[in-house]
Amino acid sequence: MRHRSVPATWIVEHYGPSLTSEAFRVTAKQLRRTAAAMARDGTRIRYRHSTIVPADEVALCVIDAASLEVVQALYQRAGVRFDRILTAEEV
Repeated sequence: MRHRSVPATWIVEHYGPSLTSEAFRVTAKQLRRTAAAMARDGTRIRYRHSTIVPADEVALCVIDAASLEVVQALYQRAGVRFDRILTAEEV
């Protein structure tokens, strides 16, 4: 079990026919920059990476953050739409 001071890992799901590798690279860059700015301001957040599967029209972002609300704030500040946010565990 994680201690409360250790950020959780979150998976953010994005779906849709407009998800191309080129377009999502721009989105990922914006999320990465926004997360870095939030971290500099003292928010416990780290954008780890994204994976896109164009054939399935899905992209997944992996983010470490103190809470669901922090991840939601990242997306709001970045102006990026998402479909679902889930907690995740690495095994």
